[in-house]
Amino acid sequence: MNSVRPKKHLGQHFLKDENIARKIVSSLGPEVQNVLEVGPGMGVLTKNLILREFNDLRVAEIDEESVIYLTNHFPGLKIISGDFLKLDLNDMFTGKFAIIGNFPYNISSQIFFKVLEHRDLVDEVVGMVQKEVAERIAAPPGSKTYGILSVLLQAWYKIDYLFTVNEQVFIPPPKVKSAVIRFKRNITDHLECDERLFFNLVKTGFNQRRKTLRNAIRSLYPEGFNHPFLDKRAEQLSVSDFIQLAQSIKQ
Repeated sequence: MNSVRPKKHLGQHFLKDENIARKIVSSLGPEVQNVLEVGPGMGVLTKNLILREFNDLRVAEIDEESVIYLTNHFPGLKIISGDFLKLDLNDMFTGKFAIIGNFPYNISSQIFFKVLEHRDLVDEVVGMVQKEVAERIAAPPGSKTYGILSVLLQAWYKIDYLFTVNEQVFIPPPKVKSAVIRFKRNITDHLECDERLFFNLVKTGFNQRRKTLRNAIRSLYPEGFNHPFLDKRAEQLSVSDFIQLAQSIKQ
């Protein structure tokens, strides 16, 4: 089998530009030893990852046709046939690992929520996503695109918007521009607040982002509670502001 047919229902757009593939792989830090590639397709990133000779490289691929192609073209490659979103990441590697991939745009947010759940294991992520998603994740407080993923990821990762990629370097070309983004785990082990409350405040606050927090998160604070942040909207609060609000509510 010489090629794989891109499947619309899997959100497949295969990167054909070798220079961009090399650039994505070289964005992984030099200290990375264990790598999981999500959705390798026909292996345009995979062949560059193999050249870097990591301690342990694995790929997760849901498309059976791609699995056959990868098995034939990359003998010895550790291929996990299945849905990344359903994988148990806890025992996959001995030690921490990085995730890389040209992520299917229809599930990129779910991939990032899974990364957050495993933030103690996933040290770094380098991924191609829709340009709007990359901008949203990297957005600062106060901007219109700043949202749930911006706050949650910025709490535990340093975010770098690396570069923009145009539509013509894919088969088939997507209808949107793409971008490569990198997260590197910061030094925060635990937030200085109840982390479950922090998650709830962020999600509930942004789910009604036009309302002030006084109204948007009413179900999360006790009767009679007051705080200056309640007069602001979710997008006006930084990560540390949300932490402070969670501390105050808990007290």
